[in-house]
Amino acid sequence: MSNNHFSIAIHGGAGTILRSSMTAELQAQYEQGLRSALDTGYAILQAGGSSLDAVEAAVASLEDFPLFNAGCGAVFNNKGGHEMDAAIMYGKTLEAGGVCGISHVRNPVKLARAVMQHSGHVLLAGQGAEEFARLQHLPMEDDAYFYTEQRYKQWQEALKEDVVQLDHTDKKYGTVGAVALDKAGNLAAATSTGGLTNKKYGRVGDSPIPGAGTYANNNTCAISCTGVGELFIRSVVSYDISCLIEYKGLSLKDACQLVVHDKLVKIGGEGGLIAIDKYGNIEMPFNSEGMYRACRDSRGRNEVLIYKTSTP
Repeated sequence: MSNNHFSIAIHGGAGTILRSSMTAELQAQYEQGLRSALDTGYAILQAGGSSLDAVEAAVASLEDFPLFNAGCGAVFNNKGGHEMDAAIMYGKTLEAGGVCGISHVRNPVKLARAVMQHSGHVLLAGQGAEEFARLQHLPMEDDAYFYTEQRYKQWQEALKEDVVQLDHTDKKYGTVGAVALDKAGNLAAATSTGGLTNKKYGRVGDSPIPGAGTYANNNTCAISCTGVGELFIRSVVSYDISCLIEYKGLSLKDACQLVVHDKLVKIGGEGGLIAIDKYGNIEMPFNSEGMYRACRDSRGRNEVLIYKTSTP
């Protein structure tokens, strides 16, 4: 399948991202965070590394960057803590690993990969997942590591209004993700999130659920989603796109267009996704005002974008 072409795409969340509320300095910081993660993943692919290693490294880079809602900078839940979710999936074997409701793991995506490779399970939750992380000797942090002033203020505002906020007061779905195709023709996807500000009851979104927010299959595509998690779960978005390609013969572009701009819109599902097919084609569709996104491939495409462009 491979002609040694390789590609990677990443995202840092979608939503109401307006130029009017963005300073030049803040925009430069977001773009730097995206560029750094993109270059990290691309370097692995360029050196002949696996798509699995590339998406894990790119997402870990985004988790370490405090402006994105994952890892350091994850939002606060209703009780003032952090509950993070992540998943990773390998298209060659359909192996997947996910974690949800975890609090002290520095890089949730690394724990998701450990779940996939060493636990015999697909999805681990809460304290049990953290216990497994310690057994795997993954870096752990106390609550202070995840704290950022911006997230704390958002939580305080949400508490006053008793609302669950989608990351920013201006409605941003804070998730990070990466998808990649390596030189061997293998696809992989990874997603990580801090969830919703002021969330209650152990709420879990689409990010850690294979087929909903994260999916990879060498026969079709790799996808990482960001948006209103409940609606992405109900629509099994990433698997739906894969099925449209596999069973209806749609192109990646047409499958993404149908799901993001038609099927999701009809049920009020706002957000977007990044996708790569088995040929290395990249799509980054969204039906919100903007999406932090970037992509790079061996044919020379190299983009870092935030807002809507003139073409869809």
